[in-house]
Amino acid sequence: MAGLVAGVDVGGTFTDLVIFDPATGAVKLAKVPTSLPNQSHGVLAAFEAKGADLSSLDLIVHGTTTTTNAVLERALCRTGLITTMGFRDVLELGRRTRPNAYGMTGRFTPVIPRDLRLEVPERLDARGNVLVALDEEAVRKASLQLLEKGCESLVIHFLHAYANSAHERRAAQIAAEVWPNPYVTMGHALLSESREYERGVTAAVNASVQPLLERYVLRLADQLAARGYQHDLLVMNGNGGMVSARTVSKEAVKTVMSGPASGVMAAVATGRRAGMLDLLTYDMGGTSTDVAMIRQGRAPVSNEIEVEYAMPIHVPMVDVRTVGAGGGSIARVDAGGLLRVGPESAGSTPGPICYGRGGHRVTISDANILLGRLPVSRFGQAVDAARVAMADQIGTPLGLTVEQAAEAVVRIANTHMAGAIRMVSISMGADPRDFALFAFGGAGPLHAVALARELAVPRVLVPARPGITNALGCVVADLRHDFVRTLNRPLDSVETGSVHAVFAAQEAEGRRLIAAENIALTTVRAEFSADMQFVGQTHLLRVPLPNAAPTRDDMQRLFEAAYHARFRVDLPTIRANLVNLNCSVIGERPEMDLSALIDPSGRQPKAVPQGTRPVWFGKWVETPIYWRDHLPLNLQLPGPAIIEQMDTTVVVEPGCLVTSDADGNLIIEVGHA
Repeated sequence: MAGLVAGVDVGGTFTDLVIFDPATGAVKLAKVPTSLPNQSHGVLAAFEAKGADLSSLDLIVHGTTTTTNAVLERALCRTGLITTMGFRDVLELGRRTRPNAYGMTGRFTPVIPRDLRLEVPERLDARGNVLVALDEEAVRKASLQLLEKGCESLVIHFLHAYANSAHERRAAQIAAEVWPNPYVTMGHALLSESREYERGVTAAVNASVQPLLERYVLRLADQLAARGYQHDLLVMNGNGGMVSARTVSKEAVKTVMSGPASGVMAAVATGRRAGMLDLLTYDMGGTSTDVAMIRQGRAPVSNEIEVEYAMPIHVPMVDVRTVGAGGGSIARVDAGGLLRVGPESAGSTPGPICYGRGGHRVTISDANILLGRLPVSRFGQAVDAARVAMADQIGTPLGLTVEQAAEAVVRIANTHMAGAIRMVSISMGADPRDFALFAFGGAGPLHAVALARELAVPRVLVPARPGITNALGCVVADLRHDFVRTLNRPLDSVETGSVHAVFAAQEAEGRRLIAAENIALTTVRAEFSADMQFVGQTHLLRVPLPNAAPTRDDMQRLFEAAYHARFRVDLPTIRANLVNLNCSVIGERPEMDLSALIDPSGRQPKAVPQGTRPVWFGKWVETPIYWRDHLPLNLQLPGPAIIEQMDTTVVVEPGCLVTSDADGNLIIEVGHA
């Protein structure tokens, strides 16, 4: 078999694999436990589980959480910073916010500690004019000093380098003469925009994860090659595009949202084929839940994402919000007698109690199995241990029965996840009633209908293989490169010719990078936008532009329309400010036929339940159980029902109706019981 494409995604609990044959539509799937701390073992185990011949693969695309985990756990490489005299504390001063909104307590640890942040004489003004020349000898001494302190990576971050990069480039040349490796990050090269704090943090994160990512992807590429793979390994970027493993570490920070981005790209592709262009994506895995909003079939990309407190990473990434609620999230009663769920997770080792691997703390998965939503037969005697733990840890302290305690755990988790979905919809001026809920991840379809009811979302779209959707996103994703350039001037003083020149240069560079990748594409296109604000405001608004040559009137009109759509306010007397110019160059890959994700040969002419079991819907209800691979495409199935498959379980509550489309996606019309 030639021309095979593989997508492999590493999650917090499981590593998922899809092998797709574009010629025949044939699909192979695998799901194995994630291997920590070395994720490559799980990746290789997934290929071995399907007996894959790696020499027959034309392309492997990998979504990784290597950098994500490193950032969230602060397991970073020792990194030094050389910056402008007087500005070593920018990374700590930040934006005058507090870890806790109320009270004066809280802890904050900067990405680079103060003793590894050194200053050198140099200074530019906001227009890029030299006020103080670069002290080259000071740069050399600072580099050697940081090496003596054990630094593996280096950041060169000077004030206003976005306006004039000469000092940063020269300092990097000097540092490279003594630095023993290529891990030297220039702030302007990674992010050419104003706001020294955000630019500095982004550069610091990039340098801190660069060695980790390079070691991981090169080791994985070598291991794949040793097993017969003969082509380039591509890695998912956080913007929903792909980049070669050979170059991905140069801009390592762009992979921080790699895993969540792949799921959103799969949702875009699936929704487009299903005729649903407006989706709220809901990815519930074993460790966390990721949500995003898709409008008109386009993934939401933002360059103002804050991964956690005081961790703004201002490179374009799919705008995904995360909450600590997954199947392995631990439930507990706190000292005040309140029920808490997450963010601490049991992970894959030891996992929930019902897994029978030594877990002893109650999780969301334990609650679901005790409510009859998951089949007891798959978990054996560990279910009895989960029941005892639920009674001891949750039920007795709160005066609830086991079923009431399990239901309470699920409802608290649903509240957390509904809040995250509101954050990406209602808080952005969108009405959830105008969307469908795209439910995926191993645990997403278990909770989707309850969330849809909570949010008044009328329909739930469950893709054919929810548990491996992130891996599928690696298969269907396009190539993509994003560029940002700061102008930061009042719009009425901007020369439109300079705007057009910036866009032309960005587009040309993006097309050059895409042409360098040996990937079959149907077309290459460019999208343009501007980050704008009214003079005196802090926050930016992304304004899509129709082409690379907008007039000043076009930008003014489009900004005012976008501002009114977002805030329902007109401010005609305040001047508009043009802050950033953005260009995204996208190489579109051929569309994949997803209709064979569920083997058509296994479908039966009508829906016939495998049996029934009692499921808790406020009370015990005898509920029919269906195997998804056997369901017909002309499905008309009323709730309540449980639909099981290899990678997930779908809970259909009473009052709902389930239909199916040509790709085997389930469409649940959410009624009201």
